[in-house]
Amino acid sequence: MRISVVGGGPAGLYFAVLAKQLGPDHEITVWERNAPDDTFGFGVVFSDETLGGIEHADAAVHEAMSREFARWDDIDVHYRDTVSTSGGHGFAAMSRKRLLAILQQRCREMGIDVRFRSIAPDPAELAASADLVVAADGVNSAVRTAFADSFRPAVETRQCRYIWLGTDLVFDAFKFYVLETPHGIMQVHGYPYGRDGSTFILEMHEDVWQRAFGPIAATGLGPGESDEKSIELIRELCGDIFDGHQLLANNSKWATFGTVRCESWVHDNVVLLGDAAHTAHFSIGSGTKLAMEDALALAACLHEQPSVPEALAAYEEERRPVVASTQRAAQASLEWFENLAQYTHQEPEQFAFNLLTRSRRVTYDNLKLRDREFAASLDQWFADSLGTSVAPPMFQPVRIGSLELPNRIVVSPMDMYSAVDGVPGEFHLVHLGSKALGGAGMVMTEMICVSAEGRITPGCPGLYTAEQESAWQRIVEFVHRETPAKIGLQLGHSGRKGSTKLMWEGIDDPLPEGNWEVCAPSALPYSPNNQTPRELSVAELAEIRDQFVAAAEAAARAGFDLLELHCAHGYLLSSFLSPLTNQRTDSYGGSPENRLRFPLEVFDAVRAAWPADRPLTVRISATDWFEGGNDADEAVAIAQAFAEHGAAAIDVSTGQVVSEEQPKFGRSYQTPYADRIRNEVGRRYGTAVIAVGAISSYDDVNSLILAGRADLCALGRTHLFNPQWTLHAAAAQEYPMAWPKQWAAGKRPPQTGRTDGPEPRLDLVRTGGHQTAHARWRPEEA
Repeated sequence: MRISVVGGGPAGLYFAVLAKQLGPDHEITVWERNAPDDTFGFGVVFSDETLGGIEHADAAVHEAMSREFARWDDIDVHYRDTVSTSGGHGFAAMSRKRLLAILQQRCREMGIDVRFRSIAPDPAELAASADLVVAADGVNSAVRTAFADSFRPAVETRQCRYIWLGTDLVFDAFKFYVLETPHGIMQVHGYPYGRDGSTFILEMHEDVWQRAFGPIAATGLGPGESDEKSIELIRELCGDIFDGHQLLANNSKWATFGTVRCESWVHDNVVLLGDAAHTAHFSIGSGTKLAMEDALALAACLHEQPSVPEALAAYEEERRPVVASTQRAAQASLEWFENLAQYTHQEPEQFAFNLLTRSRRVTYDNLKLRDREFAASLDQWFADSLGTSVAPPMFQPVRIGSLELPNRIVVSPMDMYSAVDGVPGEFHLVHLGSKALGGAGMVMTEMICVSAEGRITPGCPGLYTAEQESAWQRIVEFVHRETPAKIGLQLGHSGRKGSTKLMWEGIDDPLPEGNWEVCAPSALPYSPNNQTPRELSVAELAEIRDQFVAAAEAAARAGFDLLELHCAHGYLLSSFLSPLTNQRTDSYGGSPENRLRFPLEVFDAVRAAWPADRPLTVRISATDWFEGGNDADEAVAIAQAFAEHGAAAIDVSTGQVVSEEQPKFGRSYQTPYADRIRNEVGRRYGTAVIAVGAISSYDDVNSLILAGRADLCALGRTHLFNPQWTLHAAAAQEYPMAWPKQWAAGKRPPQTGRTDGPEPRLDLVRTGGHQTAHARWRPEEA
């Protein structure tokens, strides 16, 4: 087979070695535009998992690499004159130049034709003359550009600038420095790569860069040239770090990271490899790792499959999920550093934990496995900050306004569609009662409608008749009598999403008969299948406001501990907030302030009617998941407006505002919105923030709470699967939580496995037989 490889970096060279090893008759040519000893950057990082694959595939390459490795277990977070050290992380790094030299030597030994200082022929010409073309030509891939119609690439650039440097200071750990400069917050990523040097990356938000480096940064630098004026200023800013050591440049210039994603990695007999196909932010150290794993997979698929097309299809099928997972983690890490300034109010202990768990691959439980001593110190700090005893973060008490909860678990509002004429029945008693018995600090009702016309479906409960009030009072009294849990009521109006079938009959589908008229801020149907709503007049707005007030007064009489105003998911109050659904031209539409007007009027009226000693909270959709709708910036402004009007908590959900939405689902996918609102709004106004959305393990809950990304976590489907989830989570963590006396005989820690949903990810764990030992790498160990 004739194989042309475009690009002589680690991905291209390593693929060539493996392909030749598995197919000695292959004729392989590698095209590399640079000289053999040209390389840009300094060190590259590998996980133990990747190194295991390299060792299995080519022991000679692995042995040569092993002689070069700098290995270390620690991460040091330098913040506010405090160094927080966490061990057990298991890194290996080496000089990029030495890695290339090893791979080049291996290519020579195997008779592979590597053509340095040679620009590859036109991609179409290569594809016509070879059986396979492997495009390993990096982030600016010419091959990818030539066949862009097939690969359909997209590059997302973000809001930070960074510069890649080196130093002859040999760090003894992976170092993160947070620098508070006159220009703003900057961050350093540093790690050793050998006996004589370390990688040193300086990164900052674009605004900070403009103030600090914008006036002096060089432009139009050629290949191999470095931005010396900027580097001189960096020496001044970071002098305390270097302590007399040198700061080194190598084609070092400012860049903005671009995340490359391609809808396809294959065009006929052409395949993308490494950065040509995908990139992952350097803060999780996965660029070279992913590239060499790609090479491993592609070579194996070519060997295992009977034809090139089948091999390329198998390669993409195998690698795409792995890459997607890594890119999600990298994106979370990238965005964390992009928004680092919002965390600089945190104490050093919390900040360090927040940084370590930023990508969600390291978690609270995972950190205990890596470094139990460090994890225990975090638990102690959190307890001390609250004036309580040590406990898993989820079991620390919390206040929402004047209401104290025994733990931070909320049973999220979940529509059950099981009421008759708006009256909750035996099902609701068992449903909510069982969740309260299950240990959660608070259970929330589903959305309770303020009128018959405000129901979503005929099965939705309400609070607009005496019979409904009496039925709710029975449920509240059971929760208060039999459990320590609090119970909250979510109050809302369906708006344009009303008059639809029960969920299991067709979610959001209109009723076949017996429809009632729906209303909205504007005459825009939720979907082409739904009714066109009546645009509400000012007089009708006042009437609906009064319906909210009457329902709130009934909720108070029924004894509810908390009231939540439903301003999310495209229901009436939510539809006033979004520019996609509110196109009014009066004082209730147009500007963000006008769109907030009616929801705030309802909030103020309800707050006046609701007992002063009971909290009033709000649920919002923090993004509409659609272009032109509300997103994170608008969500912060909306949350702030409600906080200023006295909201005791903001319950942060997303979407369901327009049927055309394009949500990005994933584990804890809504929590970044709660995180931002908590750190920008909640701490300023003393407003609690509740995170919700695909949170299913107690490990995730503990991680979110301890990192300061939320004050409480609301779990819905998890409690449908296991109504006693909180009790079981306590048992699994050996936390002495009181069980209902009737169930006490069944209380015991799980004998095997876990009972709290999906296992937490335990990536990159390397204990070396000493999980908590802070074994630092030293130069003499190289």
